[in-house]
Amino acid sequence: MSSDTRPLIIACGALVSELRAVLDASGIEDAVEVRYLPANLHNRPENISPQVEELLEQNFERRVFVAYADCGTGGHLDMVLAKYPKVQRLPGAHCYEFFAGTNEFMAAHDEEPGTFYLTDFLAKHFDALVWQGLGLDEHPELRDMYFGNYRRVVLFTQTNNLEIVSAGEAAARKLGLEFEHRHVGLESFAKSVPVSFLKQSDKQ
Repeated sequence: MSSDTRPLIIACGALVSELRAVLDASGIEDAVEVRYLPANLHNRPENISPQVEELLEQNFERRVFVAYADCGTGGHLDMVLAKYPKVQRLPGAHCYEFFAGTNEFMAAHDEEPGTFYLTDFLAKHFDALVWQGLGLDEHPELRDMYFGNYRRVVLFTQTNNLEIVSAGEAAARKLGLEFEHRHVGLESFAKSVPVSFLKQSDKQ
C-alpha cells in the first residue's frame, strides 16, 4: 500500500507532455502523483488492464483517476474499473477521440473509415512504436498487409509544432497513404481530466 495520500493518476506514457500541461494550467501538478505506464502498450493493449489493476490494488485507499480511454482493451479496462466504482477514466475509445473530441473524431471517421490516426506523440515516435513495433523495419513487405485497407493518415496535433507535422507527413509517405493535418489543441483533453475530483482531499 502506498504511503502517499495525494490523489493518484495512472496514465499512459504517451500522455506525459499533455497531462503535465493540463495539470500545470489547473494549478494541481504538485498536488497529485502521476504514474506512467509504458507508451509501447499501444502495441500490446491486452497488457493495459492487468497493469492498471495492479496499481489500483496497491492504492485502493486513494482517490484515483485512470488516464486511459479503452485503448484497444476491448472493454477489459472497464471490467477492471467496475471493481472500483469511484475510479474514473478518460472518455471514449482511444486517445484520438479524447484529444479531438467525440464529434470531430466521429466526423473524421465517417468521412473516411480507412483512416490511420496520429497524435503528437505517435507522430514523433512513429518509427519506434509503429514501423519497428510492427516489424516493418525488417519486413517492409508486410506494410500492405497491415495498411492495405487504409486510405489516409490524419494527424490530430495538440501543439503548433511544424516538426511534428513534418513527422506526420513522413509517416504517411512511409505507409503510402494520403496525409491530413488537423490541429485540435488540448481543450477537449483538458475537459476530460476531472480537476475538481482530483482537488478533493477526502479519501475514497
